[in-house]
Amino acid sequence: MDVTKRFNRIIAIYFQLQAKPIVRAQDLAEQFGVSQRTIYRDIKALEQAGIPIYGEAGTGYGLVEGYRLPPTKFSREEILTLAAAEKLMQKFVDPDLFRYFSSALNKIKAYLRYSDKLNVNLLEENMLMGSLAHRFNENVPSALSILFESIAQHKVVDMEYQSSSSANPVHREIEPVGVFHQGNYWYFMAYCYLRKDYRQFRIDRIQKIQLTTAPFAKEHKPLSHYLAKEDPSPTITIRICVPLIYARHMEWERSYYGFVSEEITDAGVIMTFECKNMEQEFARWYLMFADEAKILEPAELKDRIKELISNIQL
Repeated sequence: MDVTKRFNRIIAIYFQLQAKPIVRAQDLAEQFGVSQRTIYRDIKALEQAGIPIYGEAGTGYGLVEGYRLPPTKFSREEILTLAAAEKLMQKFVDPDLFRYFSSALNKIKAYLRYSDKLNVNLLEENMLMGSLAHRFNENVPSALSILFESIAQHKVVDMEYQSSSSANPVHREIEPVGVFHQGNYWYFMAYCYLRKDYRQFRIDRIQKIQLTTAPFAKEHKPLSHYLAKEDPSPTITIRICVPLIYARHMEWERSYYGFVSEEITDAGVIMTFECKNMEQEFARWYLMFADEAKILEPAELKDRIKELISNIQL
């Protein structure tokens, strides 16, 4: 047995216990690539070292309320990661949430040694990340942070939401379940009182948002449960052939249209898609590359492209 490796794992488990109210042995086993029995032994070792842990196998473990060790020393790699994390947060979250994160990070930086602070400042000065336009509605700078607060406190959210199919915002009362990032946008899943069902929303389409004092009326499953539900509509297999020099320009967006695989041949790159919306989404995306990309199958896609081209008004 690698004693050093086990020691590092046990210390990491302790930090997990400090960071979360409940930690499951199954999750720890998956994270560290060991058996649950090994995790049980590690938990036992922490208890024997005097760490007050409550819980049991099959439910989860946590530290007794109020128990904490003094702050640990950061490694050089961890310190530099703080600077990278701040740049990423600035790019990917709304202004209010970034301000809260930056404030918390400054409190951590206050405990760093002078030399470590210099390293962080040097990295920050030499790390630039371009912002992505229209990720959030500039008139609603706190949308993401309000959704986080709603999920944590189980409080109903009142919002004005403008969908892609409506000309004007619609009033919605919702119970947010979870937030996720996909492609270039933030989305969230919520139970909608208006639709009396779970719906997916895009955060940049929120026109107004307010956290209410009303508690959730429903018990919700984890976000993964709702995202895992498959679209029942059938898929259509699409194969196209694209010259290698043009294929690289399609890599950024092809996953949104059901990309499955590619094969590099003498004739070009043959891409295979399993698409649920061939006539609208895929066909219109394909038109951007139609002068170079050849449709191998199905014939229906060729007919749809011809139809779209015939409708072009010059």
